[in-house]
Parts: sequence; structure tokens; C-alpha cells
Amino acid sequence: MESQEQENKSRVVKIESKESWESYLSQSTNQGTPIVAHFTASWCMPSVAMNPFIEELASTYQDILFLTVDVDDVKAVATKYEVKAMPTFLLMKDGAQVDKIVGANPDEIKKRIEGLVQSAHVYVA
Repeated sequence: MESQEQENKSRVVKIESKESWESYLSQSTNQGTPIVAHFTASWCMPSVAMNPFIEELASTYQDILFLTVDVDDVKAVATKYEVKAMPTFLLMKDGAQVDKIVGANPDEIKKRIEGLVQSAHVYVA
């Protein structure tokens, strides 16, 4: 029963506006929470195919805030970060971009997220 409830509740937050993006960015900066932002488009099949993988990562790395940004819905954010291809993944810490991955490469994405987690936990040890 519990796993069924978890399946229905996504851990990935869909960004609907520039204001929403700025709010989550500010919140994560204040809380010291890293962000992984998945820039996607509904017409881009490699982007859409990454959605279940991103959900899985969000369940695995619960100390990271996972956001998804449809570039057609929130153009201002995509433009600000110079997102020109989908999927693009931005890894952010303290409100700043620390890494960018272009393309649907699950192994590379996981490796870079692991690096983000390691750098985020250096201070906690």
C-alpha cells in the first residue's frame, strides 16, 4: 500500500513559471539543498524518455531538489541558462550552476549527481 502511494506522488517538481523557478531556487539556497533541473520539451522523445529515470533519481537522492522545466512553458528560465538542446540537466548549488549535461546519458547524469552529493556533504562530515 505504501509503495502505491509513493508511485502516485512525484518527487520531481514541475516548474510552471519564472516566479516558481525563482522561488524554488531561493528556497534551496536558503536550505543548502542542491538542485538538479531537467530542461525538457513534450515534443522531444529523448527528454520524455528520461522522466522515469529522473523520478528514480529523485527517490534515491532525497537530499536533492529535482525540478523539471518545459522549455516551451518557461522560456525565460531556459534562455537565462542558455539551454539550447533537450534534454539538458543543470546541477546547482547555493543558487549557482555548477554543472551542465546536454543529452540523454543516464550513466553520466548519475555520476555527476553523485559528485554533487559528495561536494554538498563535505561540510557535514
